Amino acid sequence: MKKNRVIYFIAIMGWLILPNNLLASGSGDHTHANEEEAKPTAGQAYFSSEASSDKYELLIRYGHLHEGETSTLTLFVSNYQSNQPIDKANIKISSPQDPNMEFKITSMGEGAYEISSSFKDKKDYTLNVQIVGSLGADLIAVPHIEVGKELFVASNTDESSDTLKLGLIMGFVLVLGVGIGMFMQRRNTQKAKAFFAAFLMLVNCLIPVSSTNAHGDDDHGAKSAGNNFSNSFLIPKETQFLFDVYTEMVNKGSFVESTKLFGTILPSSGGQALVSTPQNGRVASLKVAVGQRVETGQILATIEMNLDASANINVLTEKNNLQAEVERAKKDYDRLSAIQDIAAKRDVDEAKARWQKADANLKLIAGGAGKVISLRAPIGGIVSNFNLSVGSTVSSGQTLFTINNLSSVYAEAQVFDKDAHYIVEGAKFSVECANDNHKTSEVKLLSLAQEINNTNQSQRVLFELNNPDHDFKIGEFVNIRVFSNQSSSLIALPNSAFTEINGKPVVFIKESAEKYSVSYVQLGENNGMYTSIVKGVEEGERIVVNGSYQLKMIYLNQ
Repeated sequence: MKKNRVIYFIAIMGWLILPNNLLASGSGDHTHANEEEAKPTAGQAYFSSEASSDKYELLIRYGHLHEGETSTLTLFVSNYQSNQPIDKANIKISSPQDPNMEFKITSMGEGAYEISSSFKDKKDYTLNVQIVGSLGADLIAVPHIEVGKELFVASNTDESSDTLKLGLIMGFVLVLGVGIGMFMQRRNTQKAKAFFAAFLMLVNCLIPVSSTNAHGDDDHGAKSAGNNFSNSFLIPKETQFLFDVYTEMVNKGSFVESTKLFGTILPSSGGQALVSTPQNGRVASLKVAVGQRVETGQILATIEMNLDASANINVLTEKNNLQAEVERAKKDYDRLSAIQDIAAKRDVDEAKARWQKADANLKLIAGGAGKVISLRAPIGGIVSNFNLSVGSTVSSGQTLFTINNLSSVYAEAQVFDKDAHYIVEGAKFSVECANDNHKTSEVKLLSLAQEINNTNQSQRVLFELNNPDHDFKIGEFVNIRVFSNQSSSLIALPNSAFTEINGKPVVFIKESAEKYSVSYVQLGENNGMYTSIVKGVEEGERIVVNGSYQLKMIYLNQ
């Protein structure tokens, strides 16, 4: 009895464990990183061949080429170093395998050209592409244009057939097992149960099963589509042109280190004016609107002053004085006019001018003009937001309008002791906004530190910068970079080349016409425009400097 139980236990455990071991073997059709696949990639949509020079990069894409028939190929032409498309190039093509072949070339825009020709024989051709474009003239041979080669198209027939066969086998085994089990159960012996379990184990082991978990420790390389363990991925040429994927050749160059300071934008002297009313009154009229550009001296509004009793007495007294002055001046002028034959002409002219001035002042007071004042713009600029309307009451000294002129602004930097020695006359400076959307290098040191910030004991240094496009706004936080007078020879890339994957800085390297790879890099100093590279890239590599975000999304979704 014990012997039968042991056999039964071993049989059941073997039935549960042994198939998992067999699954690790799979069908045996896999490719290691250092091997080449025997067949084309499943679902391959086209063939391609590429060649390049120090000026141009050429990629020819084509489908199945039938010998003796007119075929269409697509030629992509780009700048080898920058990857920018080359449009409107003059292109001629010939083949050494058949000098009599004729090629019709049609521009399709965005660096793409359509090639039409007929290949007579089923063999490999080389196309000599003579190109005259924006980078000059060049001759490039593009090899391995394979005529007659079939595209490999994946089919679901074999997979469906295998699934059907497997289902039939499983069904047969299930029915057979149930029948044998019923037969054995009639006997109800331990020996029969052990035999039944061993039979199930044997049948289960004989069923061919494949698993997607096969060879988890093997290096399958980057050739399998959608392999998340590969740093390489493919991007069609037209997608590169669409996303403006540009590259730059890595070379050691002169790198200038910088020190970053934090600052705030302030209005320059004469760059902001506050307009207030001298007395209490009422807004009689508004001559400007919010956001309007005004010139120096332009009327902004008129204010009708509210005069108290004392002010009214003063106005009346002034009116009486002016009236008396008019009468006296008129008498003097009439007297001198009567004796103008013997009187000096100069005295007559002075008397007349005195009378006219007094009369004009009297008319001004009598007409009530003394109660209305005009507010004028002290500087030219843009009128900021104001809350006024005709009829509004205003108080003496109340600010009614703010006018800003941002063509030139100041940047106040906070400088601590450890960085103070960098701020010297003749140094080069630049100012950039906190999110790096705009910057300027037209910066001048206006004043060295004259006072200390009581809060953090930093020195306040003032810079002046031209702001013709009004990019910098008053109150904006900015970064001020102070550049060193010495430079170093090392590898540095534009800041636009960097992005992050899993919190680590990476760059994208162009390996061939449609193949890119990810490289994790160790960054050095950042001077606001370029960042030095400690390791991760080598000289001569082509690094993506524009379109890194789009490549990141493509890579993460492959």
